[in-house]
Amino acid sequence: MGNPQPAHMDADAFLAWEAEQPEKHEFVAGEVFLRGCPAVAFGDSPDRHVTIAGNVFAALREHLRGGPCRTFIADMKLRVEAADAFFYPDVMVTCGPQDRGREQYKQAPLLVVEVLSPSTEAFDRGAKFAAYRSLASLQEYLMIDPASGAVELYRRDPEDHWVLYTHDPRDSMEDTVELRSVGLTLEGGRIFEDAPPESPAGEA
Repeated sequence: MGNPQPAHMDADAFLAWEAEQPEKHEFVAGEVFLRGCPAVAFGDSPDRHVTIAGNVFAALREHLRGGPCRTFIADMKLRVEAADAFFYPDVMVTCGPQDRGREQYKQAPLLVVEVLSPSTEAFDRGAKFAAYRSLASLQEYLMIDPASGAVELYRRDPEDHWVLYTHDPRDSMEDTVELRSVGLTLEGGRIFEDAPPESPAGEA
């Protein structure tokens, strides 16, 4: 059992407290939330969610092996100072030397990937994306919807606007997503490889 959650915490207190917890938590401006789990809401499919996140991680890890960038999946915290927050992205890539010496969390990702679920989609699209946009290092934000098969990529342009590029691998699994931040062209078939079909609505 972990220690009881204090009524109020700052970032340092959160890091110390969470290190002793059996479950992962996210932190926003003093408030602590149990990290969104793909299985917590009716209709979510944890197997499909985890497989998709693993596919993206594996493709990025293979592509970036031997270089200065590192790819992390689910278990590494991301610190967003402007929002006074810590999140656990499904996948992220960081290349800056300032992150290599940090063990508990990273702060300067080039790419963040979230695999959506009914329980987390609104937050991933809304408040979390708003926090991510405050990261000067971030160049791309990729959202994958396991239920619909839609893939949405937001890319920061030179004027600091975020431009949306949509993809639907259901039409063609050869459809590709260009991740310019890391120089990788990712095929839709690779994203959804071995992912079990979405459970029919109403199935337990």
